[in-house]
Amino acid sequence: MTIRLERHYGDRVMPCIPDRPSSLHALLAGAIARNPDGEALIDGEMRLTYRALDQRVGEIAAGLAARGIRSGDRVAMLLGNRAAFVILLFAATRLGAIAVPLSIREQRPGLTYLLGHCGAALVVHEDDLAPLLPAPADVPALRHRIPVSAFDDLKGPGRRDAAEPAEEEDVAMLLYTSGTTGRPKGAMLTHLGLVHSVLHCMAALELGPDERVMAAVPMAHVTGIVPIIATTIHAAGALLVLPEFKAGTFLDLAERERLTYTIIVPAMYALLLLEPDFAARDLSAWRIGAFGGAPMPEAVIARLAATLPHLRLINGYGATETTSPATFLPAAAIVEHAASVGLPVACGEIVVMDEQGREVPRGEIGEIWIRGPMVVPGYWQDERATAENFTAGFWHSGDLGFMDAENFVHIRDRGKDMINRGGHKVFSVEVENALIAHPDVIEAAAVARPCPVLGERVHVFVRLRDGAAVSAEALRAHCAPLLADYKRPETFSFAALPLPRNANGKLLKRALREEIARTTDKG
Repeated sequence: MTIRLERHYGDRVMPCIPDRPSSLHALLAGAIARNPDGEALIDGEMRLTYRALDQRVGEIAAGLAARGIRSGDRVAMLLGNRAAFVILLFAATRLGAIAVPLSIREQRPGLTYLLGHCGAALVVHEDDLAPLLPAPADVPALRHRIPVSAFDDLKGPGRRDAAEPAEEEDVAMLLYTSGTTGRPKGAMLTHLGLVHSVLHCMAALELGPDERVMAAVPMAHVTGIVPIIATTIHAAGALLVLPEFKAGTFLDLAERERLTYTIIVPAMYALLLLEPDFAARDLSAWRIGAFGGAPMPEAVIARLAATLPHLRLINGYGATETTSPATFLPAAAIVEHAASVGLPVACGEIVVMDEQGREVPRGEIGEIWIRGPMVVPGYWQDERATAENFTAGFWHSGDLGFMDAENFVHIRDRGKDMINRGGHKVFSVEVENALIAHPDVIEAAAVARPCPVLGERVHVFVRLRDGAAVSAEALRAHCAPLLADYKRPETFSFAALPLPRNANGKLLKRALREEIARTTDKG
């Protein structure tokens, strides 16, 4: 891959791929030109070729324009996984408008803030979420509210084929951070960043023109948009829409449509393996199983290798602010470097810094900083947060980790999730990995429990396999040979339901810490 240095966003100088599409819209235009009659989008009974997708996008773009949507306007998308999401995303892009995908799990106070903060002019929403939309007086800029059942009414008149001119540094979409602490911030994803992330995915995953890719994670978040939707479009492949993840439904669609690639979180792989007929399914076309958001338990890797030896497992690490992937762990390294999230992407630069902003030696733990053309220029209408979180183009991830002598990146914890037990630092991911190695544990999350003597102690939330009866004592015994004594779980909460996660699959540790205050020990 040819790379050259370029200046962007004022004074950032970074490695870039010179031979690249100019915009998100250009990705779609290229796919239409190369594969007009190939399948582009499959959603239930709907099957659209690239020619038909172009027609739908053009009609919706014309309808948006007729309603006064212009370049730079914000178009909110309060939609689940469905064809309308993809069509609206590219229709807004064709007009030069800024797409604002929103989580369908958001509640009214959050929607009031998000729609008001971005100044959305139009929202297309799931019908049943209409009662959650804010009152008109609270979002005066919001001129149009379109239920998805009336999506086809957005068409025309006519069709908009030509795209509004777009500069690479223009904002293509706003993605609000998960808001695990404080107010969500609107990361400004540009055409430059989106295109580079797509090219990074294509190269690292070795994707070709006949991919059949499942959207099994929420489309409204960066993983759904970049490694799934935009990358599939650039490959001129077929996007398979899964409205919500259920293991049996996933396998049905994967088998019927000859799935070749998807990216899901490790917990989803574990749930797939629990399906009684998993080994009997014809998944021979499934070549690439990417994952992120959490480490993949070694036991899951081993079981997948035994059942699907042709499936290449590839770990990816990134964030909304990095337009998704910042590292990839090659499939060939999944066993030898299982504890790593991989190597920096081609145009990415990763350094590990101490609290004084000084680089630490290889192997020492510090905060991960990331720079490159895929890193966003900052946050929407938030100069203070931008200044606090970016230095010379490097985004401060908040993740603690290190780089080894071979440039592999290792993530140990979020800074705020590290447990300080009497001066001993406990990385929660180590505790979680030890617990997940137990055959009856599906999910585990380690958090700090306040202690008047030691400051904090290790508390874990555990979800067991259905029907399993495993005691806290048994889990302590399981962890004993795997963890230092101060890292071992001391108290337990057993969860009957899946542990809380944001739409990117990351555990919501804040919600778990809040639950500790409301519940008694079960250990």
